Amino acid sequence: MTHATPTETSMNSDAGVAVVTGAAGGIGAEICGKLADRGMRVVVCDLDLERARAVAGRLAGQGHVALAFDVSDEQQVRDAFDTVEEQVGPARAVVCAAGLLLFESNGERPLIKNTTLDIWEKSFAVNARGVFLCGRAYLNKREQAPVADGRFVTFSSVAAQLGGYRSSASYIAAKSAVLGFTKALAREAAHMGITVNSVAPGLIDTDMLRSTLTSGGAMQATAANIPLGRIGTVQDVASAVDYLVSKEAGYITGSVIDVNGGYRMQ
Repeated sequence: MTHATPTETSMNSDAGVAVVTGAAGGIGAEICGKLADRGMRVVVCDLDLERARAVAGRLAGQGHVALAFDVSDEQQVRDAFDTVEEQVGPARAVVCAAGLLLFESNGERPLIKNTTLDIWEKSFAVNARGVFLCGRAYLNKREQAPVADGRFVTFSSVAAQLGGYRSSASYIAAKSAVLGFTKALAREAAHMGITVNSVAPGLIDTDMLRSTLTSGGAMQATAANIPLGRIGTVQDVASAVDYLVSKEAGYITGSVIDVNGGYRMQ
């Protein structure tokens, strides 16, 4: 079931509506803040409605909405996009920041030989299927009601590009699928003037990363392996998304922006 709750802050909605999934997390919340600052009306989407409401309530401006739904559920995604179009307005931008990294009960990443089908399916459900469902819903809505400067931003990972040793095979494979889907969607959306791009974060200071670096001094040791000498911040990632959503990024599509401090160079 979906729930929409407007906040009481003031804003200029001329820049259009932005839908952000996984918006109650550190990166997602920062993205919402960036897009609100640029004058967009943000639909803060998360499984946890109360956390989504809290993020929406902190955003600059008014008219922001909190929406609870599961990106891996086909009907919930359809209902959510219907709700946005009917109660908020046509989405100019969608940012798929929802993600899931599963560990074994001992906190270790599961090796392929120990990976259960349940872990594999759950990882793909959120990290890959969720992007497909949101992309399909967005494409259908924009064919019915075109918008200027449409934007769709997906999230991959440096793990997908390197076979990341801190991530599970199911996460790596799902994020790799997102890279391919981003290009496919970019081609199908181009005739409507909609760009589709991906952001591939490296090692970013989030709860997800900290859950993989449990030993003392692990963060500092990890930072030493990054050319720029530091772990990335949620602001680093959100700034890349903010640019891709902007009008200035209108000639970039089917591309990936690496936000990794030089951890992977191509």
